[in-house]
Amino acid sequence: MCGRYVRRADKQRISEWMQTHNSDVFDDSDLAPSYNVAPQSLQPVVRLSPETGERELTVMRWGLVPFWSKDGKASFSTINAKSETVATSAAFREAWKQRRCLVPADVFYEWQKVDEKNKQPFAITVKDDAMFAFAGLWESWKDRGTGQKLRTFTILTTDPNELMQPIHNRMPVILHRRDYERWLTPTDPAHLPLDLLKPYPAGEMEAWKVGRAVGNTKNNDPSLIEPLEIDEQCSSLPLFE
Repeated sequence: MCGRYVRRADKQRISEWMQTHNSDVFDDSDLAPSYNVAPQSLQPVVRLSPETGERELTVMRWGLVPFWSKDGKASFSTINAKSETVATSAAFREAWKQRRCLVPADVFYEWQKVDEKNKQPFAITVKDDAMFAFAGLWESWKDRGTGQKLRTFTILTTDPNELMQPIHNRMPVILHRRDYERWLTPTDPAHLPLDLLKPYPAGEMEAWKVGRAVGNTKNNDPSLIEPLEIDEQCSSLPLFE
């Protein structure tokens, strides 16, 4: 799964990297760098504008709420969507067909189970130290009483590559930059980009152990991604606090 990640970029850098056409649609305070992005937080995503069809940078909440939800909640965790079932899952299948997005990131975290009581956190990224994008889906939910809209997103996951396999049995879908346009562009059901839902090449990634502080979402600073100089015994920690 993907339950935490790092986003160091500001609005301008994301707009330049993702080639968006509007970088002034929300206040910069929504884009403060985060070294411990957690579910239910507001995060920037890139989608095609429903009005213009051009790439736009906007803010959504992490954890997809299906459009048909009665109360604006999901009955199970929707921070991730499995690639293997995204086309058939009631929560994700309509977004998969029509509402794909890019989720900007620099690093993501995963916890390796050491034994029944201990987990070791890792930081994982692409080797060129550039921003990358998770394959995401977005959804818009409308409160029937107030008419207020809530926009949310999820991150797709797939089987682990050779780098990730010793750490965890899932990994987020990371897209190559050359595939951004194809991922975002609407298409007919016979040509949906299923082939992009695959592990990123292990040879283009790197991973390193980090300290236990990342286990607490209250901690949020650059030290979280610093490599451990000496292996330390990690206590069993919940994925989210």
